[in-house]
Amino acid sequence: MSYTMIAFIAALGGLLFGYDTGVISGALPFLKDEFQLDPLMLGSLTSSALAGAAIGATVAGGLADKYGRKPVILIVAVIFFTGAIISAIATVLSVLVIGRILVGIGIGVASMLTPLYLAETAPPAQRGALVSLNQLMITVGILVSYLVGYLLAQGNGWRWMLGLGALPGLVLFVGMLPLPESPRWLAGMGRTEEARDMLLVLRRNHQAADEELHQLRSDLQREERVKRMAHLKESRLDRPMIIGVGLAIFQQVTGINTVIYFAPTIFKAAGLGSTSATILATAGIGAVNVLMTLVAIKLIDNAGRRALLLTGLAGMTVSLVVLGLGFMMGAEGGGALGWVTALSLAAYVGFFAIGLGPVFWLLIAEIFPLATRGRGTSAATFANWASNLVVALTFLLLIDSIGPPSTFFLYAALSVVAFIFTYRLVPETKGKTLEQIEADWETVA
Repeated sequence: MSYTMIAFIAALGGLLFGYDTGVISGALPFLKDEFQLDPLMLGSLTSSALAGAAIGATVAGGLADKYGRKPVILIVAVIFFTGAIISAIATVLSVLVIGRILVGIGIGVASMLTPLYLAETAPPAQRGALVSLNQLMITVGILVSYLVGYLLAQGNGWRWMLGLGALPGLVLFVGMLPLPESPRWLAGMGRTEEARDMLLVLRRNHQAADEELHQLRSDLQREERVKRMAHLKESRLDRPMIIGVGLAIFQQVTGINTVIYFAPTIFKAAGLGSTSATILATAGIGAVNVLMTLVAIKLIDNAGRRALLLTGLAGMTVSLVVLGLGFMMGAEGGGALGWVTALSLAAYVGFFAIGLGPVFWLLIAEIFPLATRGRGTSAATFANWASNLVVALTFLLLIDSIGPPSTFFLYAALSVVAFIFTYRLVPETKGKTLEQIEADWETVA
């Protein structure tokens, strides 16, 4: 099996992440009628998956370190499959919430473990591009969920929308069975011969496998030395932790997942027609997300992380202001102003997709010192999902209490704060090795 196929199968975790994150968007209008949900209950239902994701993100690192990457990915596939089926057959709200929590746990684990598995099994020269494949698959999953929502909207097909998430879960489980365990994890557990066997499967070249195993053992020995010295240099973690957790929170409180979860609701408020039409417009937003993520992947090693973050945040701020003005001037009446809100929403998603979307996940894999990388990444991922939960829970309540214009102006103000935070604190890591980035923190501490 070629590594391209291995990477594609592993990245199905990202596809599941994207599909199950986005599918609730198309299902919500029907769930509202089916279960007679008020805004608080709608927010709570959406947030149930996010609560599960926060739990999953918290336990993922420890489970993967103890039992290996592959077994935990297999368990995640089973959780996705089970959660999707339970959600699809639910006849009472409590069962639906249980199903969505299970799906959320799978999302939380996949958000950490899929890029980790890709990074640890990829050929070193292709690691950056292959880890970015996970972010691309997330956006593809979101787009697919929107298209499925549109196709099934005519027949009140919310059960099929939620249930179809079981299919890629099944494919991920079957596809992962013949895949190798992470050689880095095996070597870290002292299972050197098994690590060499896995490298042979991945590289198909004895000399390349032996050379990489030698480098891997040297890295692990260095890591042990660094860990023994870590207690003397804990201050090196302070600024990376502030940056990682700060970007994690800003990625959510600037409002992106209000679009992912509630885009049809926003479009309907903007007067853009029937439920199926709003879901189709939402699919257009998903297409923008995919295309601009591809642009980001091409630019990220040339333009740099910091430049993309600042450009994206500036564009998000302007787009949110225009979106708020569109609602303020009467977008509910439809017509030209309705399309202004649609286009500003698309611009907002596009600017997110070249900045905070992919760059956040890449930076938290780069900025933490080796001895504290697992702890720092876990903390940032948990902060991301916890903030996601708060935003999803409060969005519809904000819309009802202060109105759409003020809600989007609030997100614009938070985008300005995120811009200032990035400008003052976030370093440029383009072209630097992880060791160089770590050495830079020595001069800051």
